[in-house]
Amino acid sequence: MSRDGTALSPTAVTADRATPHNALDDIYGLFIGVLFAAMGISLLAKGGLISGGIAGMALLASRLTGWAPAPLVPLINIPFILFAFYAMGRFFGVKSLLVSVAIGAGVSVISASLDVARVHSGFAAIAGGTFLGMGILCLARHNASMGGTGALTLWIQRRYTFNAGISQMIFDLALFAVAAAFLPLSRVLWSVLGTVAMNAMLVAWHKPGRYRG
Repeated sequence: MSRDGTALSPTAVTADRATPHNALDDIYGLFIGVLFAAMGISLLAKGGLISGGIAGMALLASRLTGWAPAPLVPLINIPFILFAFYAMGRFFGVKSLLVSVAIGAGVSVISASLDVARVHSGFAAIAGGTFLGMGILCLARHNASMGGTGALTLWIQRRYTFNAGISQMIFDLALFAVAAAFLPLSRVLWSVLGTVAMNAMLVAWHKPGRYRG
């Protein structure tokens, strides 16, 4: 039986009794999420592409200003982190702030440690987008986000049960409409593929009730 007295399937019973993450689980989970997200951003940047969410904003700003993506992630994230504090709670906001700074640092470390002369745009789109989506998913499972529109989509899903991946896709389309005015069409199209790969991770795996803990 569930907490409200309704009958549950064996699978649901197992989920209902899932043990919440402890502090060590959260630390390791957040580290993995940061690692995957930073790797995804690095691959996309190496391919000259952008993505959705805060990563896409940072990558597009990097293309337009010549600044490295690493410092732009936490800088652009400031208003979204403030929203996370207000709408998602202080604990979520603090973790998201730390994650944002850690991802910026991670992108810097990866850029300095991984010397890749060339990456095909198609590989950068699919691999980079998938890495980034997996990082976002891992962060969400441990009650954090990269900030940006990711925090907003998680709030929408919790408040209105509207799938986070679908709402993220809507925000990303608006970002790409802006990017189309500044980037070559081929870059935009490859970037769209990368964003589909990123959001596919959330659409497929980040569903209410699928995971507890």
